[in-house]
Amino acid sequence: MSVDSMFVHKMWVDHELSKMVTAKTVPFPMLSDGGGNVGKAYGVYDETGGVDIRGRFLIDPDGIVQAMEILTPPVGRNVNETLRQVQAFQLVRESKGTQATPSGWRPGKPTLKPNPDLVGKVWEAWKVSQAFD
Repeated sequence: MSVDSMFVHKMWVDHELSKMVTAKTVPFPMLSDGGGNVGKAYGVYDETGGVDIRGRFLIDPDGIVQAMEILTPPVGRNVNETLRQVQAFQLVRESKGTQATPSGWRPGKPTLKPNPDLVGKVWEAWKVSQAFD
């Protein structure tokens, strides 16, 4: 979502994104925040410039913000890291909290099993999970 119109989004897809990826379309909806109202609600709207600062918000099905990242315009985002985090949140949610993902976790890698015995030993479980890389 950005303050850009749907026409600017189309130009970006046709003239920029199409040169960076092989897909012919964007696999998600691109939304326009014409007056910056959503950006204002999330604290990423720059009144002076009339633009949203780059922000990424991962919101669960219950409407709870689970993660966010705010970047100033010169710094690009890492789509692979966003996907990894979405997959991690999905796994944790599906497990109903019986699994947690250590730093750098990726699908197929070991998870942590939160319990009192893990307290003070997370580093050991993390070290084991890193051995699988």
